[in-house]
Amino acid sequence: MKNGIATALLSAALFGASTPLAKLLLGAIDPWTLAGLLYLGSGVGLGGITLFARARSAVSTEAKVAISDLPWLAGAVIAGGIIGPVTLMFGLAKASASSAALLLNLEGLATMGIAWIVFRESVDRRLLFGAAAILAGAMVLTWHGGAMRFGPGSPLIALACLAWGIDNNLTRKVSAANPIQIAAIKGVVAGSVNLAIAATLDATLPAITTLMASAMVGFIGYGLSLALFVLALRHLGAARTGAYFSTAPFVGAVFSIALLHDPLTTQLGMAALLMAIGVWLHLTEHHAHQHTHERVVHDHSHTHDRHHQHEHNPDHPPNEPHAHRHQHVHLTHKHPHYPDLHHQHSH
Repeated sequence: MKNGIATALLSAALFGASTPLAKLLLGAIDPWTLAGLLYLGSGVGLGGITLFARARSAVSTEAKVAISDLPWLAGAVIAGGIIGPVTLMFGLAKASASSAALLLNLEGLATMGIAWIVFRESVDRRLLFGAAAILAGAMVLTWHGGAMRFGPGSPLIALACLAWGIDNNLTRKVSAANPIQIAAIKGVVAGSVNLAIAATLDATLPAITTLMASAMVGFIGYGLSLALFVLALRHLGAARTGAYFSTAPFVGAVFSIALLHDPLTTQLGMAALLMAIGVWLHLTEHHAHQHTHERVVHDHSHTHDRHHQHEHNPDHPPNEPHAHRHQHVHLTHKHPHYPDLHHQHSH
């Protein structure tokens, strides 16, 4: 579980830093083209890593994306790879980077809400209080003159968060597969579609330096971040990964103040405090009870821990971690856990 938390927080930091950098790039490139370049840069970069590993004959420890995963992955690409980044770029063009960065906490709430209501992930009072604190922080950002006012970019940023909340839950369904492969597919497909749409709108490509900078921001802030996010989904489930990912806006706000000289206001500080309390409530969760694992057969990267005591065939890889199709037997026990690949039981 600790590895999952660290992975989620690192994913959040990379994505959070990309928000003010994308804001800087919007001065030299239109939003739709930038959205395409960010994702295409992530897909091409991750694809290059995959090809390099194959050229060195490195043995993959991850399972491949299966045919049964494709419908879930297609939905994730549409929601999170096309709708999400385009609406965010248009929203960023009309909002300050620091406010936009903190409003992106709504992605965590959307992810949690969908995970709890639609996919029935476990939830308790502590997690609900944490979600309420995060939402209160987002509401503080829109409070002006004694009333709730949404800036021209706020609805678009909120729509991007909803799209990514859907994306995160759909990606959760395929998180057993290779995270780099998943992120590369999403990047290449979503980036190509967005650039094709931008071309039909007579958008022009920027200077080569801006193009390369956009691709690099996409590779780090979207590609590597997404691959780490998929790993976190595998270990923590969608709701809790979404909660940890809510730290991304804090990183974005700090970068915005440092790079773009956005003002450090009392309102911004209050919002950050409320969101920090919400994230802390999630980080300090302890969930343990007796539960039953039903018999299941699947394929994913694993070591021979308490949940993987299966026998090996001669053709199975000997080293750990490794990936192959294996069977889990019926098992009842008690230990701290999150709703990961092996803990999808009801409560």
